[in-house]
Amino acid sequence: MEATEFVQNYYQKRYQTDSLKWDGLEERYGDGKLLPLWVADMDFSVPPFVQETLKKRIDHGIFGYSLVPTTYFSAYEGWQRRHEQTAFQKDWLHFTTGVVQGLYDLISCFTEEDDQIIIQPPVYYPFFDAIKKQKRQLITSNLVETKAGYQMDLVDFENQLINNNVKLFILCSPHNPVGRVWTKVELTEVFRLCKENDVLVISDEIHSDLILPGHSFVSAVTVAEELNFLDHLIVCNAPSKTFNLAALLNAHIWLPDKDLQIQYQDWENKHRQTENSVLGQLAGLTAYDKGDDWLQSLLSVINQNYQLLKEQLGKNIPEIKVHDLQGTYLAWLDLRNWLTTPETKSFIQEQAGLAIDYGEWFSAETKGFIRINLATSSDNIKFTLNRIYEVNRKIKGGK
Repeated sequence: MEATEFVQNYYQKRYQTDSLKWDGLEERYGDGKLLPLWVADMDFSVPPFVQETLKKRIDHGIFGYSLVPTTYFSAYEGWQRRHEQTAFQKDWLHFTTGVVQGLYDLISCFTEEDDQIIIQPPVYYPFFDAIKKQKRQLITSNLVETKAGYQMDLVDFENQLINNNVKLFILCSPHNPVGRVWTKVELTEVFRLCKENDVLVISDEIHSDLILPGHSFVSAVTVAEELNFLDHLIVCNAPSKTFNLAALLNAHIWLPDKDLQIQYQDWENKHRQTENSVLGQLAGLTAYDKGDDWLQSLLSVINQNYQLLKEQLGKNIPEIKVHDLQGTYLAWLDLRNWLTTPETKSFIQEQAGLAIDYGEWFSAETKGFIRINLATSSDNIKFTLNRIYEVNRKIKGGK
C-alpha cells in the first residue's frame, strides 16, 4: 500500500476521544488549540484484522481472569525472527503493562537505593524519573554530536562505569530522541565495557520495528550472545509503538538468564500482582501474526514525512538542522542557529501553534532542540512547515 493510500485509510481525527496527545493539550501546554506533534503515539488506527479480533472478543462479552493465548508465543517468535533476526525463546518472556512500568519494576528488583545507574542523554525523559524517583543515583554519559551524527562517547562511558561503581546501564535502542539505530560494532563495544565492569544492562527496544530504509536493527540479544553476556542482559519491548496499542497495556520483559528469571519472579511475587491484559495480548498476537505488510506501509508514511520535513526546511530555512532519522518516528531538530534558546517556546508554541517535545526535557544540554512526531498525515506536516515559515518571515521582518 502506498503512503498516500495508507493515510487515507487509517488517519483518524482524535479530538474529543480522550486522547492524551490531542485532548490533553490544555493541561500540558496551557493551550488546547495547538497542533499536537509531541507524545509518541500515532494518528493512525490499528490494522483492520486487529480490530476484527478485538470485536470478536468483545462480542463474547466476558472479560474475566485470562490465560496468555497459547499462540501468542509462536506469533511473537515468528515476528522476531522475520523482522529482527533475533533468536527469542519462550521461557524468557514476562509481561508488564508498559515498558516504562517495566523499567520501574526492573530498577526496583535488580538495584538498591543509592545504587548508580547510567544513561546516555539526550534520552527519553522517563529514564530520569525512573531512576530519581526510586532514590537511585543518576550517572550520565552524554552522546556526542559529530558531523556523522550522534555517537556514544565510549571513553567517557568507561570512566563513568569505573569511577562511579555503576550497577545498571539503561540503553535506548533505537535511540529516542536522536533517532540513531546502533550498529553491531557500537553495541559490541559498549557491552564489552559493561561485561568488564560487571554492569547489568536493560535494553529498551520498544522502537525496534520502526527502522527506516538503509538501516538494520541489531538486537542486544544478538550481541550479548556472542559476548557470552546474556546473564547480564534484560530486554524490554512491546507492540505498542509499532501498532499504536499503548492503551491496551501489554508489553514484554525478556530475561534470558535463569538466575535473573528467578530473582525477578521472586520480586514479582512480593510486589507485583497485576493480571495480563487479554485485549492487549489478543491485539498483539494478531498484529504479530498478520501485520508485516501494514508495517511496511506505515514505514513508507514515516519516511515520506521525514523527507518532506528535511528537504523543505533544508531548502527554506537551512539554519534549522534536521538530524538523520534512522529509527523511530520522531524527528530531532536543532533550532539554535535559527532561534536564540529563550525564544523556542515563544516562537514554536505561542506563534507557530505547535505542541512538540522540547529538547531540555531530554537533557539540559539540548535546550534549543525540539522533537516532532511524524506518525501523522502529510497534511499535518505541511501545516507545521507553513507555520514555521510564517514565524521565519516574522523573524526576518523583525531584523
